[in-house]
Amino acid sequence: MARLQRTLSLGSVVLFGIAYMTPIIVLGTFGILADVTQGQVPAAYLVASVAMLFTALSYARMARAFPQAGSAYTYVRKSISAKLGFIAGWAILLDYLFLPMAIWLIGASYLHSAFPAVPQALWVLAFIGVTTLINVVGLKLANGINSLLMLVQLLVLAAFVVLCVHYVLGDGSQPLFTLEPFLGAGSSLPLVMGGAAIACYSFLGFDAVSTLSEETRDPQRTIPRAILLITLLGGLIFIAVSYFVQLAHPSIQFESVDSAAYEIARNIGGDVFVTIFLIGLIVGQFTSGLSAQASASRLIYAMGRDGVLPKGLFGTLSARFGTPVNSLLLCGVVALLALKLDVTTSTSFINFGAFLAFALVNLAVIGHYFIGASQRGPKEIFSYLLLPLIGMLADLWLMANLDRMAIILGLTWLAIGVIYLVKLTGGFRRQPPEMDFSEA
Repeated sequence: MARLQRTLSLGSVVLFGIAYMTPIIVLGTFGILADVTQGQVPAAYLVASVAMLFTALSYARMARAFPQAGSAYTYVRKSISAKLGFIAGWAILLDYLFLPMAIWLIGASYLHSAFPAVPQALWVLAFIGVTTLINVVGLKLANGINSLLMLVQLLVLAAFVVLCVHYVLGDGSQPLFTLEPFLGAGSSLPLVMGGAAIACYSFLGFDAVSTLSEETRDPQRTIPRAILLITLLGGLIFIAVSYFVQLAHPSIQFESVDSAAYEIARNIGGDVFVTIFLIGLIVGQFTSGLSAQASASRLIYAMGRDGVLPKGLFGTLSARFGTPVNSLLLCGVVALLALKLDVTTSTSFINFGAFLAFALVNLAVIGHYFIGASQRGPKEIFSYLLLPLIGMLADLWLMANLDRMAIILGLTWLAIGVIYLVKLTGGFRRQPPEMDFSEA
C-alpha cells in the first residue's frame, strides 16, 4: 500500500506556508489599511503580528498534541467537545468558502485600475470562470512552478521597497528611519486596532502547514516550529514593506483605496514598473485564488462525504475528472457576491470566521493541557493558561474592531451554523458526525 513519504524539511514547510500567505497581499490591501488607520499601516501590522504570534503559539502546541489534518476543527473537537468543534469547523468553512471571493475581488480591483474601460464585474467573472474551470479539470501546479511564482512575488516586493527608498531619499523631505508611520500625529488606538483587524487577513493560512504532517520529517517538532516561523517572518515582511511604502506615500488620498498600490507603483517607478507590479500582483492573486478554491472545495467535499453537508450533492467526485465539481461550483456561485461587496467588507467578513476559529484554538490549549492533562505548575500556568488566554482575548478584541457590516454578516453566519448544528444533532441530543480531513 502506497504511503506519503516524509521528505519535507523545516525550510520546505516554511516556504510552503509563506507562499500560502501570498506576501504581496501587503501591497494589495495597503490603501484600505491606510484609509482605516489614517496613515498608520505599519502600526496596524505590528499589532496584528503580536496578536497572531500568541495564536500561532497555541496552534503550535495543538499541532504537537494532534499532528493530523483538520486544524482548528480537530483541536477543538478533541480537547473540548464535538459540538464546539463543529462551530470551529463552521468558522473555518466561512474562511475557505469566501476567501476566493476576496482574492479575486482584489485582483479585479487592480485590473480595473489598469484598464478602466473594462468593468470590474467582468474581471471578477473572468477570475471565477477561469479558476473554476482549471480546478474542475484538476490541474495541479508543480512545486517548482509554485516556488518560481513565490520568487516573482518576493522580487516584486523587494523592487517595490527599493524604489520606495530611492523615492524617499530623492525627495529629501523626510528621514529614512522615523517613528512617524507608527506614531504619527493622527494616530490613535481605535484607528490602529481597526486597521489591525483587517491586517490579520494577510496572515490567513499560517496554520495551513498542519496539513503536511504526514509528509514532514519529525512532524511533532517541525510543524510547530514552522507555524511560529511563518507567522514571525510574515509579520516582519508585512511591517517592513508597509513601513517603506508609507514613507513613500504618507498621504491617505488615493484615486481608489482598493487599488492604491497601483497608483504608488506608478509614482515611484513609472509606467514600466507599474506594469511589472501589476503582473506580479495578478499572478499572486490568481495562483492564490486557484489554491483557495481548491482547498475550499476539498473541505466542502469532506463535509459532504462525512454527512455534515448533504452527501448526494457535495460528497461525490466527478466520474470524468475525479474532482468535487459541485463543491467547486458552489465556491464560484458564492464568489459572485464580489459583484456587490467592496474589498474592506469582504476581507473583514472573512476575518470574523478566522478570529472565531483562532479564539477557539486558544481555548483548546487551555482545555487540553491545563484542564484535561492537569498541567498546572507555575510554568504550565504561564504556557497553558495565561498565554492562550491573552491570545483568545486579543482575537476577540480584533473581532470587535471589524466594521459593522462584517460583524453583522459574521454573526449571521454563526447563527446559521448553530441552527444547522441543532438540526444535525436532533436538538443537541446526539453528537454531530465526525469529519475526516485526512483524505480531503
